[in-house]
Amino acid sequence: MTDLLTAARAEALFSSDLATGSEPTRTEITEAIRRAIRRNGGSLGCAGALACAYGERPETAVPRMRWALRQVRAAHPRTAGWRAGYTVRTPQP
Repeated sequence: MTDLLTAARAEALFSSDLATGSEPTRTEITEAIRRAIRRNGGSLGCAGALACAYGERPETAVPRMRWALRQVRAAHPRTAGWRAGYTVRTPQP
């Protein structure tokens, strides 16, 4: 399960200009997320870009989302004691 903040960050990173497969720094990830949120008009716009990509190119969207989630989780880890009130399902391999 993925908490909503992690999911929103991953959606923004998904819609960013960083290349899939790259290993950006935490600072690069944070800046890419900020740029994507501004460019897409907020987190809902990033979610829309993600949905569009899944509809148009599912063969590339799935690996990109897995990459985005991996990068966000590495850059913004959640402690074991942190509990989210809301979670979303993570895409399965």
